[in-house]
Amino acid sequence: MTTDRFADQWAEPEAAVWKVNLVSAASIKPVAIRWLWPGWLAQGKLHILAGAGGTGKTTLLLGLIATITTGGRWPDGSRCTEPGNAIIWSSEDDPGDTLVPRLAAAGSDLSRVHIIQGRTNAQGDADPFDPANDIALLRAAAKEIGGVSLLMLDPIVSAVKGDMHKANDVRRALQGVVDFAEQNLCAVVGISHFAKGGAGSSPTDRVIGSQAFSALARTVLVAAKQEDSDMRVLARAKSNIGTDEGGVSYTIEPVDIGGGIDATRVVWGDAIEGSAREILGDAEATVNDSTPDGDDPAEALRRILSVGPLTGKEAKSLMIGNGYSDKQVRNARERLSVVTARSGFGGETVVHWSLPQATGPFVPFPPVMPSEPQSCPPLEVGTTDEKGHDWVKPVFVEGDEEAF
Repeated sequence: MTTDRFADQWAEPEAAVWKVNLVSAASIKPVAIRWLWPGWLAQGKLHILAGAGGTGKTTLLLGLIATITTGGRWPDGSRCTEPGNAIIWSSEDDPGDTLVPRLAAAGSDLSRVHIIQGRTNAQGDADPFDPANDIALLRAAAKEIGGVSLLMLDPIVSAVKGDMHKANDVRRALQGVVDFAEQNLCAVVGISHFAKGGAGSSPTDRVIGSQAFSALARTVLVAAKQEDSDMRVLARAKSNIGTDEGGVSYTIEPVDIGGGIDATRVVWGDAIEGSAREILGDAEATVNDSTPDGDDPAEALRRILSVGPLTGKEAKSLMIGNGYSDKQVRNARERLSVVTARSGFGGETVVHWSLPQATGPFVPFPPVMPSEPQSCPPLEVGTTDEKGHDWVKPVFVEGDEEAF
């Protein structure tokens, strides 16, 4: 009897029973993405900035930090509407002789930029900061400075404890970084490198390490440098939260900030249309700026447009039909300062190209085309010349005339 009375008291507790928590989508309130730089940098998200050596990735990102800390203008001309703080962790650049001079050259508000230089405890002990283990410590630090808009991790692979080529190790390690971004409404940007030998492949596949880096990042930005000039390009290779098309050109210029200190800063150029693969392909191409017979692409384009304004599609088709590459057409257009004029709306938009001296009130009209295929004499089309070069008749191809 006694045993029965106390049986429940000594019984083993039942194991917790788990169940799946299903939430109706109707009860979840939709929220908009909160952007720092609309379409490029989002609050609360992880981003990857990757590129080959020499593209100036760190200088580029420090330029964006200058925009954030001062409420300046983004590369596309829009203004940063929410000035904020930035935190930088870098294992590759010295704060005194590299990071701070470049931040100053970019015009940053240095009081809003905080550089991680180790960790300390209540006893005054100091240790190096390890992004693979210490990301959680940044939460309190970010709160102390009044919040953070952007966290720069250079390189992002340093946040991985384990093998950066194994997806499970990368996902496990970067979860803390993703959590930090969400909890602080902070854009985290991790700098990475391109793997060797990947030119021409998908830009996201070129990011060094496991594909989990690109998979976890909501946006992957890629940078490349033109082989024959100082021009560089920044493009969106992937975005789960916005468009993944388009880019912007930039250069890196030296700056004397005084006191005998030299630094560099980014100078933003024009917007570029097209996919990241196309933009990087043009930048990394190693073609010469002339055809085999030495004909200057800019002179060829000048002759094409000398008959009057043409649509961008027609002008591009004629150039390509005469043996010029997309990159050569782009460079020729820039050298000639070709004037563009739009007509129509939406899917009916047409862009016309004309030479600078033909500017003025522009009314789009059907282009004047000669009856013969060779529409830009004296380019030889459709025959084999005395030098043995086979020229292809121009064939109009479908494509976006605004790609240049």
